[in-house]
Amino acid sequence: MFEGLRFNHWKTSVDDSGIVTLMLDRADSSVNPISREVLDELAQIVERLAIEKPAGVIVHSGKASGFAVGADIKEFVRYAEQDTVLENIRHGQQVFESLARLPCPTVAAVHGACLGGGTELILACRQRIAADDERTRIGLPEVMLGIHPGWGGTARLPRLIGATEALPIMLTGRPLSAKRALALGVVDRVAPPAELLAEARALLRRPHARPFAQRAKAWATNCWPARQILAPMVVKQTAAKVRKEHYPAPFALIDVWQRGGASIQQRLKLEARSVAKLAQTPTAHNLIRVFLLQERLKGAGGGVDPGIRRVHVVGAGVMGGDIAAWAAYKGYEVTLQDREMKFVQPALDRARGFFEKKLKSPDRVEAAMGRLRADVEGAGVAGADLAIEAIYENAQAKRELYARIEPQFKAQEILATNTSSIPLDELRQGLIAPQRFLGLHFFNPVAQMPLVEVVRHDQLDPAMEKRALAFCKALGKVPVAVKGTPGFLVNRILMPYLLEALRLYSEGVPGPVLDREARRFGMPMGPIELADTVGLDVCASVGKELAPFLGLELPPGIEDKLETGKRGKKDGQGLYVWQDGKPVKPEVDPDYAPPPDVQDRMILPMINEAVACLADGVVDDADLLDAGVIFGTGFAPFRGGPIQYVRSEGVSTVRGRLEQLAQRHGERFLPKRGWDTPALATATTGNPSPVQP
Repeated sequence: MFEGLRFNHWKTSVDDSGIVTLMLDRADSSVNPISREVLDELAQIVERLAIEKPAGVIVHSGKASGFAVGADIKEFVRYAEQDTVLENIRHGQQVFESLARLPCPTVAAVHGACLGGGTELILACRQRIAADDERTRIGLPEVMLGIHPGWGGTARLPRLIGATEALPIMLTGRPLSAKRALALGVVDRVAPPAELLAEARALLRRPHARPFAQRAKAWATNCWPARQILAPMVVKQTAAKVRKEHYPAPFALIDVWQRGGASIQQRLKLEARSVAKLAQTPTAHNLIRVFLLQERLKGAGGGVDPGIRRVHVVGAGVMGGDIAAWAAYKGYEVTLQDREMKFVQPALDRARGFFEKKLKSPDRVEAAMGRLRADVEGAGVAGADLAIEAIYENAQAKRELYARIEPQFKAQEILATNTSSIPLDELRQGLIAPQRFLGLHFFNPVAQMPLVEVVRHDQLDPAMEKRALAFCKALGKVPVAVKGTPGFLVNRILMPYLLEALRLYSEGVPGPVLDREARRFGMPMGPIELADTVGLDVCASVGKELAPFLGLELPPGIEDKLETGKRGKKDGQGLYVWQDGKPVKPEVDPDYAPPPDVQDRMILPMINEAVACLADGVVDDADLLDAGVIFGTGFAPFRGGPIQYVRSEGVSTVRGRLEQLAQRHGERFLPKRGWDTPALATATTGNPSPVQP
């Protein structure tokens, strides 16, 4: 059937019954990104299938990792630079529409990750079957890149399962499990992984009849009156979560759906034009850059066996206990030590609750709990491959602990500290093997925060750093290697922001106003709510450690709160009163007008410190700095990070605003060293150039 055709990325076969199997197996890749070459080959295959009219077609993946991870992002960046996004989007649409119009039954057999363009490919098939296991994930996450589905996702998914179900899938980007996809009608059947292809053939022979209720819902929610009624409601719901000027893609997606009529061609045309327009926005450029930076961080430590099977954690407080629980969840044998069992038990109870939420099955929960053991005596130290110290922030106490446990270490055992601010050159004093000592700074809450700072010092063995990076990758975290100066990267940059916000609060600016202004800039949480969430005691402790180094002072008022036991969320009261885990923010006088420079006073100290960190070599380059700050603080992703923000606003402009603040409010705002570094003006070589709006 395919005589004379040779393919690099597709493998084809025909069985005795005339069923054609197409296996996507992207050359020189462990996953299946859908590139122009992949699409061109598929176009040739579909053209031949349209002529030959086989008994049926099965599309599946040859990769163990999954079906397809979506469009080739680096290729998409090149299209944006060349202003050929529209042409290439239309090409992909045409290939998938040709697949959809084949005069024979087609079934997509899905396992593992099926995202973005991969999901749009399976939507172009008549039927879909998914492997019924926890690795299967089907989704359309394009909004996270500042665009929306462009190869037919917006045109097909609402018509398949109804707009009320389809829009949230596309607007949030969250993937579906196999069972959820089946319940919604995204897939027609699920099957055990080992039987996926056999069941796909059965589905070809006996196509699934969609229930009348599903078909009725799909029609009713997509007719013209329904679109005009539903669209404004969805816009309002979306606007409550994100600002249109920051994240235009969700609003563009709703508009495309609202204007899309009965004709698939008209819907595809609207979709393609919208994606091409979004691709030229600074938001899309920055979010795509953030995605590529995340991939770079994930690649750190790749190809290295960390040689870590057993982990010993000393300190069963919130951080130590949650680090231990996460390591056990990820399959490591973990021992957790503290002075008495009464300190360890709460951590074990929290771990059980976490495992029950994540693992569901009682057998798997018990298996995870079996990997996490209390160890008051510290017997696990001697057999561990990695010991993590997570006690309170006191350099002397930490060194005394190291002196007790390090003599028990086996060869090549790594000692790591979870300190958030103490320089490692200070902590390594007196160690037997300082070359095997480093920082692994996790962020709270451990289960949610993706970043881990791998902290260096002047005697660290580079091989140990690589093992630590590989360990973080195995934990499912994104690691960034940082210099062991006070505060490292994230806390050093975050603290000036928090301290200035607390100073503004002490000057009488209401907390809700400060939080609102920070969110307007794009921060995920306002600084007053953040201070209460982290804990005023933690803010004060880290602030005292860093303030002299940063040339700052702890604002008045915090010590008074701490003396009365009001540390924030954990006590039910801090700067706000907390109820059911949420802050009760006081009403602000509607006539109150905040100082016009309040946003700059909070944000620019963070930018200023980021520039100083770059000059001090806290990280290896500007891109790693931006990635670390975004994944460690939630710094407005659509702005691309603090260094990218300087580039987009202009170095002289931002520096001038700092100088104006210094004249009005004091020397703490004076531009720090590093504002003349060339990295501020241009992106690092090897990363995508800015897309012009």
